[in-house]
Amino acid sequence: MKTIEVNKKSIQRMAKLAAGLYLLIAGLAIYTHFYVPGELIVAGDATLTAKNIAANQGFFRGGIFSELLILLSEVVLTIILYVIFKPVSKTLSLIAAVSRLTMTTIHGFNVLNSIFVLVLLSGAGYLSAFEPDELNALVMFFLDGYAYGFGLGIVFLGLHAILLGYLIYVSGYFPKVLGVLFGLASLGYFIDSFSLLLLPSYVPGQAFIAIPIALAEIAFPLWLLFKGINLEHKD
Repeated sequence: MKTIEVNKKSIQRMAKLAAGLYLLIAGLAIYTHFYVPGELIVAGDATLTAKNIAANQGFFRGGIFSELLILLSEVVLTIILYVIFKPVSKTLSLIAAVSRLTMTTIHGFNVLNSIFVLVLLSGAGYLSAFEPDELNALVMFFLDGYAYGFGLGIVFLGLHAILLGYLIYVSGYFPKVLGVLFGLASLGYFIDSFSLLLLPSYVPGQAFIAIPIALAEIAFPLWLLFKGINLEHKD
């Protein structure tokens, strides 16, 4: 009986940690993926974009550092979610974990695009082989590559989200509405990522897509933080 109580406390502590990581990732993602590029990148203007980044390299590097924190947090969060939902379905929980780790791996490699931008703007002697306009075009090329790489990773987050939604729904650990929200969020992830990759003029982050994603990604960690996991019974 004592062992059971200890295990319950351990699971609840993991739930609190997962909540903290979710909220940390959300906050850092807003800074990294919206605020930093919004301040530096000018759509369709490679020269001004390159000038902005060159003049604010510390700010741009801060975005890279923030993204690395996101990726490290993603690894820990993924393992915790796997442990929590493993009793519900070991197979589905494993697939969900692998999907999220695949996204994390893609986004990890994708950071290289940002590093290449810094290299191009470093003023290294060998870069004199390029004309200024060529360097600026290459900067925009790698920034566009980053955007596409990010969208590719989100495809796997969509798979993770739909599986997580199902696990939440059938587990009895949480209100079923949280599972439904993740199901809607997964559709948003799929629509956003596939549209970015397949439609040349698509602008990601449409409101009808962002709202259900935000609801799921905020409601779930808040429930974990304040309510925890219902381990007493399943519906």
